[in-house]
Amino acid sequence: MPSAFFRPVCALLLSLPLLSACDSSPNTLAGDGASASTVAANQQLAQQLPLADQRDFEQANRGLIAKPESLEVRNDNGEVIWRLADYDFVQGDAPTSVNPSLWRQAKLNNIHGLFKVQDGIYQLRGFDLSNMTLIEGNSGWIVIDPLTAKETAKFAMDFAMQHLPQKPVSAVLFTHSHIDHFGGVLGLIDRAANNDIPVIAPHGFLEEATSENIIAGPAMTRRASYMYGRELVRNAQGHVGSGLGKGPAFGTFGIIEPNVLIDQTGHEMTIDGVPFIFQYTPESEAPAEMTFYLPQHKAFCGAELVSRNMHNLYTLRGAKVRDARKWSAYIDQARELFADADTYFASHHWPIWGQQQIQAFLSGQRDTYKYIHDQTVRHLNNGLTAGEIAERLQLPDSLAQNFSNRGYYGTLKHNSRAVYQGYMGWYDGNPAHLDPLPESETASRYVQLAGGSLALFRQAETAFQQGDYRWAAELLNHLVFADPDHHSGRQLLARSYRQLGFQSESGPWRDVYLSAAQELLQGVSDNAIDISKMKDVLMQSPVSNFFDSMSVRLKAEQADEFQSLVIHFTDLNESHYLWIENAVLHHRPVRASDNSELRLNVSHELFVDMLLGSAGLKQTLLSDELSVDGSVLELIRFFTLFEKPETNFNLVTP
Repeated sequence: MPSAFFRPVCALLLSLPLLSACDSSPNTLAGDGASASTVAANQQLAQQLPLADQRDFEQANRGLIAKPESLEVRNDNGEVIWRLADYDFVQGDAPTSVNPSLWRQAKLNNIHGLFKVQDGIYQLRGFDLSNMTLIEGNSGWIVIDPLTAKETAKFAMDFAMQHLPQKPVSAVLFTHSHIDHFGGVLGLIDRAANNDIPVIAPHGFLEEATSENIIAGPAMTRRASYMYGRELVRNAQGHVGSGLGKGPAFGTFGIIEPNVLIDQTGHEMTIDGVPFIFQYTPESEAPAEMTFYLPQHKAFCGAELVSRNMHNLYTLRGAKVRDARKWSAYIDQARELFADADTYFASHHWPIWGQQQIQAFLSGQRDTYKYIHDQTVRHLNNGLTAGEIAERLQLPDSLAQNFSNRGYYGTLKHNSRAVYQGYMGWYDGNPAHLDPLPESETASRYVQLAGGSLALFRQAETAFQQGDYRWAAELLNHLVFADPDHHSGRQLLARSYRQLGFQSESGPWRDVYLSAAQELLQGVSDNAIDISKMKDVLMQSPVSNFFDSMSVRLKAEQADEFQSLVIHFTDLNESHYLWIENAVLHHRPVRASDNSELRLNVSHELFVDMLLGSAGLKQTLLSDELSVDGSVLELIRFFTLFEKPETNFNLVTP
């Protein structure tokens, strides 16, 4: 990520005055800011796990061909968008401020370079959040999942070509519709190239890849900044990795429309002389996803259907709940279909070699998701709520002792809540929770009930001293929502969040807690993500997606008088009719019966620029790419009916 994202908050946090306590109190801090309670909790977990087992490290290092002297990637403006050296501190024994299991995973994810998986299969790991795999074909390289950004993909491919035969890209495969697996494609091939080479993806890929996050994008982006620790320093008191990898590269994102779609399991295809057998796995880890098997290599690519950690059934940035039953069934299907595989590799992490080891890994992944599903439903059918189930559920030792099933990314607690939500929704059946008071109102009344701010603060202080950080955070959250300017309350809440972060085995949980602590002390950063970097992806999105996005930005209270508008995209030869009825925006392709006194003629690209905010309507009225039939003032009024979402809204304060 750009260095501007990193803020020197560690010194500030560590310099905060300690609460009054004797040296033996759980509040006593180690040199890195971990309390005695946190140290004890992390040590207890370390004793429960086989942390000395080196097999994963042996596998992660196996086949290393070369690593760059400096893995630093810059954009065209010279800004750093990816620098692995930011994680050089992740070495040696776990500091007390990091969960030792997460530290182990972070060390594994630091192992980077160009690797030989087997003859004809190579991986670039550590050049971005995800892996890029190269399969040697007869005439060129078949590229699997070209990373997140154009800059990192180009850097990785250029490095690979220093050590492998210099051949062109002969095909591209997108295993699924998440941006860290397709966003860098324009760093490898020009968009026109998809007329010349196969670009292969699962059915529904382009729609899912371009529509994800458009409607709820501002909220998801804001929450993603917490989930990935975007504003945190990279050190033992800050961001150490996401569990799934290090972190995403915030470079220039692109996409190419596939010309070959996979829509069934068992589909066979020879790509540049290499036979492939595909497995179609929609609505698993991604809405559009596939895995594949290389029979000549006896190699199974698990995409992100499986990975070396427990994945998300629900992601903290916000997304639709994933179906644990389907997910588990797809893994079992792959286990049977590709039972001859003696090599496994995927879109994240490191490979596995040996049929027995691969079968055991797939069985563990299969059973992890099915266990979460089955036991959550068992308990909800016995009347337990989502919170009660999350607190009760534990993986059996046969799964929990295997690091590939640990909650480094998803967690048992929030995944069980996802299963509950998928079946039961937000309401737990208790009428007191059917129409609760707003958070700030509830908080004010709890503070009053506690006897005032000072009394509640003292209760929270006692909880903190006892190492009961979850309860301290619960109390202090009420205090801060009732009185956002309560300085001591904000400080102690931040300190509680930090200890919870230091204990978290999940990379995203750690980042969420530490990001919240930072914002309580420093306020919300104005370092918003530059959405113009998404322009190329948005240009491939159907224009109807943008009208859907406009619908959820309509200021309904001002919209009841506006009638209709036709927008004609001059370069697409496509026209859409928009009208407002009952303070709701509707849209559809123009019909012969649709009449409107107002018509905007605009190029697709200029329209996208307008929506991104890089081109304003008033400034573009004289552009050759835009003309208006009808009242210009009425057109301007139409666009003023849509608000610009607040991208840096508060999360930890009202």
